[in-house]
Amino acid sequence: MSQWLAFAGSHLPTLLAGTGYTLTIWAVAMIAGFVAGWVLAVARVYGGSISRRLAVGYIELIRGTPLLVQMFIVYLGLPQIGIVFAPLTAAIVAIGINTAAYQAEYFRAGIRAVRPGQIAAARALGLSRGQAIRHVVLPQGFRIALPQWANEVVIELKYTSVAYAISVPELMGRAKEIGAASFRYFAIFCVVAVIYLVLVTVVTLVLDQVERRYGLRH
Repeated sequence: MSQWLAFAGSHLPTLLAGTGYTLTIWAVAMIAGFVAGWVLAVARVYGGSISRRLAVGYIELIRGTPLLVQMFIVYLGLPQIGIVFAPLTAAIVAIGINTAAYQAEYFRAGIRAVRPGQIAAARALGLSRGQAIRHVVLPQGFRIALPQWANEVVIELKYTSVAYAISVPELMGRAKEIGAASFRYFAIFCVVAVIYLVLVTVVTLVLDQVERRYGLRH
C-alpha cells in the first residue's frame, strides 16, 4: 500500500492536470447539450411536422450510434470535408452532440408530464402560447426531469474518458502515458478510478442538493 501511495503521489500532479481537461470537456459539453436538448425537446413536443421530424431523426441517430464513433467522425471524418477541430474541441463537440440527444428525451418526458390544462389556464390569464410554454411548462418540466437529468450529468462525466482515443491529454490520456512509461498499468488505473470516484461523489452530492431544493416533492 505504501508503495502504491508513493507511486500515486509522484504522478498526482500530472493526473490532476489531466483532470482539468476532463472537467473542461464535461462542463462545456453539458452546457451545450443542455441548451440543444431543450431546443430539441420543444421542437419535438410543440414544433411543426418538419421540426418534429428533424428533432426525432437527430435524437434517434445519436442514441443509435456509439459515442466513440461520433467522436471519430468529428475528429477524423469532418476534416475530409474541410471542417477541422483540435482534439479538445472535437471531444467537446462530440460529447455535446451526444448528450444533447439524451437530455432532449429527459426534457421531453418532463414536458409531457405537465398537465395540458396548465397552458389553457395560462392563456386565460393573458399569456400567449409561447409565454405559457416558456414560463409555465418548461420550468415544471425541468423539475420533473431533474432526477433523470442528474443521472445524465454523472454519466457524461465518466464518458469524457473516451476523449483519450483522439489524443486529448485528459485524465485517461495522462494515465495511459504514465502506464506506458512505467509499465504499472494496474497501479495507475487504480489511481484514476479513485479520482473518478471522488469526482462523481462530489458531483452527486451537489446534484442531490439541487434535487432537494428544486425537485418536485410528492
